[in-house]
Amino acid sequence: MKKFLLSLFMFLTVINTQLKADEGMWLPYSLSNQSLYEMQQLGCQLTPEQIFNLNQPSLKDAIVQFANGCTGELISPNGLLLTNHHCGLGYVQALASVEHDYLTDGFWALDMKEELSCDGLYVSFLSYVEDVTEQVLEGVTSKEDREYIINENAKALIKERKGDRDVRVEIVPFYNGNQFIMFEYDVYRDVRLAACPPWGIGKYGADTDNWTWPRHKGDFCIFRVYTSPDGRPAKYSEDNVPMKSKHYLPINIKGIEQGDYAMIMGYPGSTDRYSTSRTISNIINEEGPAIIDCRTTKLNEYRKHMDADQEVFIKYASKQASVSNYWKYYIGQVKQLQRNRVYDRRLLQEYQFGVWVYSNESRKAEYGKIFDEVEVKWDILDDIMKPMTYLREAGWNGGEAISFSRRFKYINDLLKEKASKEEVAKVAEAMNASVDGFFKDYDMALDKDVTTALLNLIYKDIDRYVPSMITEIGDENNGDFTAWVNEAFEKSIFVSQERVEKWLANPKKLDKDPIFALTMNIIEMYNDVVIPLYFEASEAGDEAERLYIKGLKEMQADRNFYPDANFTMRLTYGTVEPYKGADAVNYNYVTTMDGVMAKYKPGNWEFDIPQDVRDLYEARDYGRYADENGDLIVNFITTNDITGGNSGSPVINGKGELIGLAFDGNWEAMSGDLSFENKVQRTICMDARYLLWCIEKVGKAQNIIDEMTVIE
Repeated sequence: MKKFLLSLFMFLTVINTQLKADEGMWLPYSLSNQSLYEMQQLGCQLTPEQIFNLNQPSLKDAIVQFANGCTGELISPNGLLLTNHHCGLGYVQALASVEHDYLTDGFWALDMKEELSCDGLYVSFLSYVEDVTEQVLEGVTSKEDREYIINENAKALIKERKGDRDVRVEIVPFYNGNQFIMFEYDVYRDVRLAACPPWGIGKYGADTDNWTWPRHKGDFCIFRVYTSPDGRPAKYSEDNVPMKSKHYLPINIKGIEQGDYAMIMGYPGSTDRYSTSRTISNIINEEGPAIIDCRTTKLNEYRKHMDADQEVFIKYASKQASVSNYWKYYIGQVKQLQRNRVYDRRLLQEYQFGVWVYSNESRKAEYGKIFDEVEVKWDILDDIMKPMTYLREAGWNGGEAISFSRRFKYINDLLKEKASKEEVAKVAEAMNASVDGFFKDYDMALDKDVTTALLNLIYKDIDRYVPSMITEIGDENNGDFTAWVNEAFEKSIFVSQERVEKWLANPKKLDKDPIFALTMNIIEMYNDVVIPLYFEASEAGDEAERLYIKGLKEMQADRNFYPDANFTMRLTYGTVEPYKGADAVNYNYVTTMDGVMAKYKPGNWEFDIPQDVRDLYEARDYGRYADENGDLIVNFITTNDITGGNSGSPVINGKGELIGLAFDGNWEAMSGDLSFENKVQRTICMDARYLLWCIEKVGKAQNIIDEMTVIE
């Protein structure tokens, strides 16, 4: 009860906000009457069956999950697939070269025959859903055996459901393990690039504008799904044909107005809306600052080399974007958790929960020890979170040669165990396939500087759980790893494709390779010291946090609870609305091409604009995509509740037509993954009119426009 005795005046100054209609990532197959009523009041004209139906075509059949966790949607009868530019960036980068710089110049397939196969890209369509909570929890009698029995039951259910079919089946926990749902997906592995805008449209604003409003970005990429001639999922083949879409989204270019209904369907990745105050405190004080420091260091080195060499820029464009995205995310999250007083609000909720628990003896027996156990968990995590984050972000996942060398641990273990030459050769042969992929986008000079900077950071910034090699090298060199890294890169096999291939042809133990030795030393500290403490913390408090959610649902029985995001299909609904960002700062709900040009900086990697786009602007050549004032709307905002994984999700009007493409959240609500911010939380969307204008006027890909159903 010690938490509930904290400064009572704090609680009296906090407003306990209620669930707002726009909040919630709802399961589209089990919408409550309350949600349906709210949707209809806001302007939805669709029936539940038109939104989600396992037996007939519905909206859900147009929505896919990308291999990288993003969302996409079908927009033509022939498998044309729309998602965000930043979702497709890695696949475009893999196809790009200095000679064919699809990143800078864009790519437009003017015929299906010109579409480019994307290695490793697949998309998944949801085909079956079943609540299997009872079956998964069968036989669970105590928290000690809970995880083992759940895993065994889930494996058996998945095996039974899948059988011999080539489908993906998974069982996912909800509400911290109070519910379990089975999902089945059809997976299509022949997905080809059809269109990508130039960098000055698709990446406009880059790091500076990321996570902010107003935005002026054409964040889209277009692919096509192919099937075998009989319509089944298939790997790439020249004999494959464009998918015959079961359902696709018409595109409405009539324009949007304030108050218009907006619905988003997709695969949001992860939220933690029901966590305790200790979770919030740890992010603010430990995990968030650690991630920011590590990624700032890495990005500084990336930028130095990328700005100096276009070939390096192409190689690292996707890597830099990936590192940068959640670097800025954590900067914003830490700031807005504090600004929006999320910690205080969690304390109030816990106080109210405690009063409810201790007013009833049976509730006291079930829930009375929750916060004591939560305290034990987070006392451990507060001690290890910073070093654990550094070991991951700056250590074994820091420098690329270090990260690459981790893949060779298994074969080195075989050699130490004196496995047969045949077994070792078989593993070595299998590893050969990954070597080309790594070195295709590897720059040794950049990696050397990144590795040096990150090792310097580990030595300087953490004072416990430091790997012994880092301590020893740092002590010997006054904290400067430059000389050691230079020598290590001279000797190691992991910075040279030729050396790696030569080693794979005749594998020998790697213990004397300096990069491999350092990697294993970092992993040893991580796996043998830090992770056992992490598991100890989980064992102490995970069950308590599960019970906390169970208790909250019991205490607030009249509340329409939604589960945290977990990469399963969700539906959110809201309206097109402006917002007040700060005192005397009032944001409109749309941006235009005038705003794009106002940010233009010739030669700047974030704000340069292609000449043909500038020419179209000067001529005000917007065609049928201009609004009633003759402006071209670029982006707009809605009150929808989304998070990472929703990137690329369709923004749908009340009739089931696509009006935009979701791609980001706003700075003032960066605490949104932990607490929905009613007044300021917005989803940033690309307007459908800007999408089609880019395709038609910039890309001159009328063939793509002709495939779509466009509603004027």
